[in-house]
Amino acid sequence: MSEAVGATATRNPWLTAAAWRALFRDRPIVPLIVLLGLLVILFELGPSSVNLNWAGVVFRAAVPLAILAGCQTLAMLTGGIDLSVGAVASASGFLVATLVGDLGLPMAVLIALVAALVVGLVNGIGVGVFRVHPLIMTLGMSLVVLGFANVWQVQRVQTGAGTPPEFRTIGAGVFLEIIPYSLIVFVPIALAILLGLRRTGYGRLLYAIGDNPIAARLSGARAWQVLIVLYGISAVLAAIAGFVISGLSNVASVTLADSYVLPSVAAAVIGGTSILGGRGGFGGTIVGALILTVITSLLSSLGYPEAVRQVLFGAIIVAVAAAYTRVTQES
Repeated sequence: MSEAVGATATRNPWLTAAAWRALFRDRPIVPLIVLLGLLVILFELGPSSVNLNWAGVVFRAAVPLAILAGCQTLAMLTGGIDLSVGAVASASGFLVATLVGDLGLPMAVLIALVAALVVGLVNGIGVGVFRVHPLIMTLGMSLVVLGFANVWQVQRVQTGAGTPPEFRTIGAGVFLEIIPYSLIVFVPIALAILLGLRRTGYGRLLYAIGDNPIAARLSGARAWQVLIVLYGISAVLAAIAGFVISGLSNVASVTLADSYVLPSVAAAVIGGTSILGGRGGFGGTIVGALILTVITSLLSSLGYPEAVRQVLFGAIIVAVAAAYTRVTQES
């Protein structure tokens, strides 16, 4: 009898459901990497094969999605969301394409970044000062940005614009068939977000505001200032993602990045960032963006029509997000 009790007492803790939930909740990147590996194996077993060219395509496509998902991660840590990233990214890429011929690339990029920053500051003031819900505020600003972009397009008498060759090199170029040049942009951004969230007081404030805004306020944190800076950073990151997207597609239009908005939210959620705020990180978001990109590639390789791919893609996102939420929910 005592031996049975001792065996129970020394039972491997990893065999319990609570231990697995804790792993998913506290180290979401581990099961996400496993899922990514399974998807790659599934792709290898399908009609196409995994090779360096395929990996290069996946990495190039995942970079702008990961940057936009980083915007969502930062916003969601505070319990918010930024639905204006698609409009800001599209408008920024289009603005550079229409100005580069007259002003040169550095000045065109600077103007686009400043315009994006203004949009972000307006978002931050609306959310932080006037207490407008982030979903409503950023959705409204996306329509405002789209309207201004359309006006600018009419003023320039253009329905499209040429992407600068530098953007094409960064967005679509690869080194040794696998390493995208867009990593030159992405790696510094990723390091800044990862280190900023874990090693700086501002990063801890984002978690604190999302986890318990009342306690954060009582401790002296000024949430409105944090939110203004947050949405300013998000808009600038969205503009940079827009530059990469325009280079990747070799197109600049006022709606180019609209299709990235919901996948960017999904990548953050799949990566372990709670939509209620206070929990998450950018490491899981990066893997989430890779997972969504591999799923897109897998569905395309199966030869399904575009409508069927959209239905399956949406269903898979909902299923993965729901499963993750179910596993990690607190008892």
